[in-house]
Amino acid sequence: MTVTRRILGTAALAGLAAPALAQEGAYPSRPVTMIVPWPAGGPTDTFARVLAARLSQDLGRSVVVDNRGGANGTIGMATAARARPDGYTVVLAPNSTYAVAPHLYQTNYSQERDFAGAGLLASSPLFMLVPRNSPARSVADYVAMVKAPGARKVYANAGVGATSHLVTELFLQMAGLEVAEIGYRGGGPAIQAVLAGEADMLFMPGAAVMSFIASGDLRALANTMRVRSPLAPEVPTFEELGYGGFEVVEHVALLAPAGTPEPLLRRLNAACAAALAAPELKPRLDSLTVTPGVRPVEEWPGYFAAENAKWRDFVRARNIRVQ
Repeated sequence: MTVTRRILGTAALAGLAAPALAQEGAYPSRPVTMIVPWPAGGPTDTFARVLAARLSQDLGRSVVVDNRGGANGTIGMATAARARPDGYTVVLAPNSTYAVAPHLYQTNYSQERDFAGAGLLASSPLFMLVPRNSPARSVADYVAMVKAPGARKVYANAGVGATSHLVTELFLQMAGLEVAEIGYRGGGPAIQAVLAGEADMLFMPGAAVMSFIASGDLRALANTMRVRSPLAPEVPTFEELGYGGFEVVEHVALLAPAGTPEPLLRRLNAACAAALAAPELKPRLDSLTVTPGVRPVEEWPGYFAAENAKWRDFVRARNIRVQ
């Protein structure tokens, strides 16, 4: 079977009215909806809006962000899975949504079967944070504080299965600590909980907390990548602090409903690469601690299989459950 026949077969199965190659040439001829399966104002949403604004210029059609938050992104993913596979509905999601949530929630979609990858787009570190009035000025201080008799032990997360939750569990496992958790509906409420003194610590992507770090309202004790962030060069990595192999990165990917023709996936991939390489976006992306790194469409299946297996095993080992 030739490449052209394979593409036409995919288009027919998807119920497209015109041959896929013709659609590729005309695409997009109307606005594209980008579902963000998290509430407005969080790090994924902030990045999505920066990207969508530039994509609208590059594609010549509006890219409209549609927030569908809830259940660690599974509500928005379910909406995207049911969409017509014609390139006009895509979903921008972090790895906590596409590689973790399916192991915690009962979903009416299959992450493996119901989505096609337009590619990984970018990565971002998380920071371990304590409030301004915390006596902990380092990770070692925090560990000692938690181990002290009678110490209060509460951390905040952005929801069960969110990256902020999983990285905290990884840290607690490696540090040999037991700390109670309070789950919130998204990163914004979790940050406010720490600022208000409801919780003593949280991990959060840099996009959501750089302004609080700069103001001193939150103190960053470490970051979760293998290299220091240029926006917070004074903050050490966990690797530097003796936590060998500790690396958790928020990987954001662009996905489409299964059956979306490959030429359209490649068109979206190329458009995202061009948008994120635009010089005028660099200051904004830097402020969000986002590192662009668009990977080709063909790398998605292998990456997803590995990421999915890693978090599936971790969720089982830590017995993480939705209450």
